[in-house]
Order: sequence, then structure tokens, then C-alpha cells
Amino acid sequence: MRYLDPKADLTFKKVFGEHPDLVISLLNALLPLEPEEEVMEIEYLPAELVPENPLRKNSIVDVRCKDKRGRQYLVEMQMVWSPEFQQRVLFNASKAYVRQIKTGEEYELLQPVYSLNLVNEIFEPELEGFYHYYKMVHVEHTEKVIEGLHLIFVELPKFNPRNYSEKKMQVLWLRYLTEINEQTREIPTELMENPEIKKAVSVLEESAFTDAQLLGYEKFWDIISVEKTLYGSGWRRGLREGREAGKEEGIKEGIKEGIKEGRKEGIEEGIREGIEEGIKEGKAKGEAEMQRKIACNLKKAGLPLDIIVQNTGLTEEEIEML
Repeated sequence: MRYLDPKADLTFKKVFGEHPDLVISLLNALLPLEPEEEVMEIEYLPAELVPENPLRKNSIVDVRCKDKRGRQYLVEMQMVWSPEFQQRVLFNASKAYVRQIKTGEEYELLQPVYSLNLVNEIFEPELEGFYHYYKMVHVEHTEKVIEGLHLIFVELPKFNPRNYSEKKMQVLWLRYLTEINEQTREIPTELMENPEIKKAVSVLEESAFTDAQLLGYEKFWDIISVEKTLYGSGWRRGLREGREAGKEEGIKEGIKEGIKEGRKEGIEEGIREGIEEGIKEGKAKGEAEMQRKIACNLKKAGLPLDIIVQNTGLTEEEIEML
């Protein structure tokens, strides 16, 4: 038996966007809910069409639903991480929270919004844990909480089932998401013994998909590969080189600007401002140069011109000249 990876757009939405019992099980396993708060029944909400940067419109897969209490759940699979994603998650959760009531309605009608974000990359390398829970608390008295927004981020690559055995369903779902892919030929017995996981596994069987769906599945991973190229080591290296170049250029420009501004505000303040401006210019130069390098590599790899344009911001003429 051949299986597909559950993290892809096609499979994730099929498993959790078409089977309410499975997304309920996932939510109860991964959300910080007390037993009496567990989700019992949900209804799906339409996916929100939020304008995205073309570079990452394909790397986010989401399912939205709410329960009978009115609590909303935003479940996302984030294949490629970048720092602004946390702000985007906060923005989307806040928007879902605000839209619950109309002008003039009572605030008491507002129900919590839970944003569960499954991240296929490590974004908190300095922290040991894979589970990160954010909510609004009093700085000095953290037991004081303002209810409303609950943001949960799960770093899938950090998960190791041997270290987290106390929560059975949480472990089983995380194993499901991290251990099954195109190379899987036999599912571990522990997973198949659970009815919910067994059902979720059956949805991943390659034979259940049409040829057109499988073609789209392969294209999804090709696009993710391109996005990782852009947001991976090359992009970070470009920023780093830009900063280094900016510092050197900033010192030179800072001295010149500092002398000029020093007549009015003091040499020390002028040099500081000049260095800051130089660093900004250096960053911009570094990013532009890295975009050209990435475009050149993608061109050598044989990717279509329109995809290179979409993912680098360069024009067709600029790419043709590389």
C-alpha cells in the first residue's frame, strides 16, 4: 500500500476539512482545553481569502470551523516559516474574534478563538519544547488572563514520541503528521489500533486519489521546494551579507553625514544616524543581489519563467539577461 504525506494541501484538507470527527479529535488532542471544555461538535467555515505575498501563498494550508458554543478554530499547516507569520496568525485570529459581533451588539457574545498552527520547520531553536502557547496574561501575575485569543504553534520537526508519552492522542496525531509520507509502506501498529488514526490513514491511500489530484499533489511539493529555496539559507545568507555590507558602507557614509550634521546636532549623533542609514541601504542591496542569484539558480534548474518572476519579483527582461 502506498500513502501520501498528510501535510500537503490536498491531503490535509481532505483529512481535516472533510471529516469533522477527525478535526475534533485533533483539536482536543492539541489544544490547551480542560476536559469539560473539549470540542464535541463542529461546523466548517469557509476558508478566508486573505491577500498573500505570492512567495508564500502555497505554503499555508488551513481549515476553519466553530463548535456549538460559538468558539472558532483556525487550523493551519505552515510548510515554510518566516518571522512575520506570527503577526499574520495574530491578525487572522483577531479578525475572526472581532467579526463575531456586529456594531451595537453586546461584547458578552464574544467567544474565544483558537489558532492551531502546525509548523513543518523549527523556528524557536533556542527552546527545547515543540509546543508554544500564547495568550494574553498579566505580566506579573500570569494567573490573571484576558480570555479571547489563544495562539498555539507546534514545531513538528522537534517532536519525538519517546519524550512525550503522557498524552496519548497528542502523540498519535503528531506521529501521524510526522511519520507518514510517500516512502511509507507499512503503518505502525500503535497508530492503526486507534480508530480515528486508522480512519485518517485510510484517507491517505494513494489509490483514493485521481490522476489529476496526484499531479496537483506533486506540483504542491515542487512549489514548496521553490519557496524553501527563497526563504531558506539563500535568503538568510543574503540578509546577512546585506547587513555586513551595510555596516561597512554605513560607517563611511556615517562619517560623512556625521560631519555635516555635527555642525547642528553634534558629530556623535550624526555618525549614528549615518550608520543606521548605511545599514538600511546595505540590506536593500544585499536582498536585491540575492534575488538575482536565486533567479539565476532557478533558471538553471529549468523552472518556468513565470514562476521565477512570481517568486523573485524580477521582470522577465531582467531574468533573460542573467
